[in-house]
Amino acid sequence: MQITHSKALFEKAKRYIPGGVNSPVRAFRAVGGDPIFIKRADGAFIYDEDDNTYIELINSWGPMILGHNHPMIKEAIVRALEFGTSYGAPTAKEVEIAELIASMVPSVEKVRMVNSGTEATMSAIRVARGYTGRDKFIKMEGHYHGHGDSFLISAGSGAITMGNPDSPGVTKGTAKDTLLAPYNDLEAIERLVAANKDEIAALILEPVPGNMGLVLPKEGYLQGLRNICTREGIVLIFDEVMTGFRLAKGGAQELFGVIPDMTTLGKIIGGGLPVGAYGGKKEIMEFVSPAGPVYQAGTLSGNPIAMAAGLTMLKHLNQNPEVYTTLNNIGDKLVKGFQTSLNKLGMNYTINHLGSMYSLFFTDQAVFDFESAKKSDTVRFGKYFQNMLKRGIYLAPSQYESLFLSTALTDDLVEKIIKANEESLKESF
Repeated sequence: MQITHSKALFEKAKRYIPGGVNSPVRAFRAVGGDPIFIKRADGAFIYDEDDNTYIELINSWGPMILGHNHPMIKEAIVRALEFGTSYGAPTAKEVEIAELIASMVPSVEKVRMVNSGTEATMSAIRVARGYTGRDKFIKMEGHYHGHGDSFLISAGSGAITMGNPDSPGVTKGTAKDTLLAPYNDLEAIERLVAANKDEIAALILEPVPGNMGLVLPKEGYLQGLRNICTREGIVLIFDEVMTGFRLAKGGAQELFGVIPDMTTLGKIIGGGLPVGAYGGKKEIMEFVSPAGPVYQAGTLSGNPIAMAAGLTMLKHLNQNPEVYTTLNNIGDKLVKGFQTSLNKLGMNYTINHLGSMYSLFFTDQAVFDFESAKKSDTVRFGKYFQNMLKRGIYLAPSQYESLFLSTALTDDLVEKIIKANEESLKESF
C-alpha cells in the first residue's frame, strides 16, 4: 500500500488549512499517522489518491445508507442541475420533502430546512427558548450536537453545577445557561430540574448517542425523560441527525416509541449533500419567523440540488421498508462475527450494536455513558485502526465514533471485514 500522494497533499494542506483538514477528526491524531485523501467512492468502497481501495464503514459519517454514488441519487442530482444550482426562493421540492418528513417522523408536524446538523440544533434550542420564555437547557455528557457555542460545554463539579466552556472562544456567559447531566441517569435529571425550577427551556440529547461511540439507552430511560419534560413544561429535543431515517424510517423515536417535542435531522435527509432540518409540534414551530418572533434564516436553505437528492433518498426509504431488514441483517452478521473472533481470542472487549450502527470498545466493561466509554484503551484502538487500514478496511479514526453500515455490503464483503478484524485484533497485542 502506497500513500505518497496523500502525504504530499497533507503537507500542502497544512500550509493553507488549519491542521490540514476541514473537520478535526479527519486529521488522524487519535489513531496516529497522517490522513488519507479520498479521490472517489462507489458502493461499499472508497479509493484514495494513491489508488488504494478500501471497504469503508463510515459512509460519510452516516448519510450513505445505500452506499456511495448510488445511481438513483446521482440521477436526481444531475436532473436537478439542468435547472440551476441555487435560487434563494421557494421551490416545489421544499414543500414535497417537508410533507414527506412530516409523514415519516412521528414528532414532526412542521419542519424548517437548514444546511447542517449544527444549524439545526442551534435553531431548535433558540426556538425552544422563545417558546418557553426560559433560558437554560440540559445536554448530556459526551453527546455532540454540532459546534454551536452552547453545546461546547464540559461537565462541572457535579450534576447541578453550571458547565464550563470546553473550547476557547466560548464565553462563560454562554456556558452558564448549559446544564450537564450523565446519559442514562434519570436521577441526575431530576436533581437538575429541582435545582433550576421553571428555568429550563429544553432538554436535548441523542436518543442513541454515536459521538462517544455507540451507546444504547437503558430500558425506560427515554420514556422517563419524556415524563419529566411533560411534567415540567420542558421542550424535549431528540437530536436524530445520525439516527434519523437510519434506525427506522421514523428514526429512534419510532423504534423506541417515545415522541419528543422537537427533532433535529441531517445526514441521510440530504442524500449525501449538506442538509439539515428541525421540526416538531405545530404550536412550537409556529414561533419560527416569519410565522412567529424567533428569527432563523439561510440563503441556501432548501437548496434545489440538495432537496432533489434528499427527496429521492427519503422516498426510497419510505417506499422500501425492506431496506431496514437488510441493514439489520448486515449488522447482526457483522457483529456476530466480531463477537466470535473476540471469544476465540479470549478478549472481553465490548460491542454496542443497534441495527446498522455499532462500536467496538477496547474495554471489558459495559459502556452506557461517557465515563464508561472513556475507560477504553485508545492506544490499542489506534493500533487496531492502522491494522485494519492496511488490510483495506476504513474505519472512523476515533474510538469515540459509531460506525455506519450500508446496504452495499454484500455477504462476501462482510466476511472479509470479519476476517480482517480477527487478524487486526491479533496484531494489536
